[in-house]
Amino acid sequence: RREPLALINLKKKHEESGEEELASRLDHCKAKATRHIFLIRHSQYNLDGRADKDRTLTPLGREQAELTGRRLASLGLKFDQIIHSSMTRATETTEIISKHLPGVKKISTDLLREGAPIEPDPPVSHWKPEAVQYYEDGARIEAAFRNFIHRADAKQEEDSYEIFVCHANVIRYIVCRALQFPPEGWLRLSLNNGSITHLVIRPNGRVALRTLGDTGFMPPDKITRT
Repeated sequence: RREPLALINLKKKHEESGEEELASRLDHCKAKATRHIFLIRHSQYNLDGRADKDRTLTPLGREQAELTGRRLASLGLKFDQIIHSSMTRATETTEIISKHLPGVKKISTDLLREGAPIEPDPPVSHWKPEAVQYYEDGARIEAAFRNFIHRADAKQEEDSYEIFVCHANVIRYIVCRALQFPPEGWLRLSLNNGSITHLVIRPNGRVALRTLGDTGFMPPDKITRT
């Protein structure tokens, strides 16, 4: 619902100069800038923690976050903000990454928390959450997609570069939805810890995937997927 035609009231078209006025109003509603979305998977964390607060980053996970932060800084881009999941492992990853990007504001949100976005097809035997989890998590993760993955606002004049630090399931679902692939296939994608996925959203709403789960900047002995 960000197509220019969806943003104006066609009933208000002027009777005499209707076509010219419509064209002017449509032009006013068109996006001009490109959004660059960098989706970062959190680093390796303590799988033995019972509660979220206990699932802190491992020493290796902290190293991974440092490497990811350095990689993002090396791109030489002017990042606008870092939006991150409120879960401990994502928050800690964000804190480490942000040291390499001074001055970039951080925003925490529950929408990006890990969960079960939609029942995968084909199904897998090693992961079968309760059906109710798909309804609870799925609605939230879909809301995250609609809230964050869209073309630039018509008022935005310059291209933007935004970082989202969250979780594998969330990133995989968002990639499928953004590319208009069947979202049920999200579990077929695999992402390393601390990896970078880069989506580009053009002013006309077209989305391109520049990189998926990139960890080429990490030494092989630092790469994990847990």
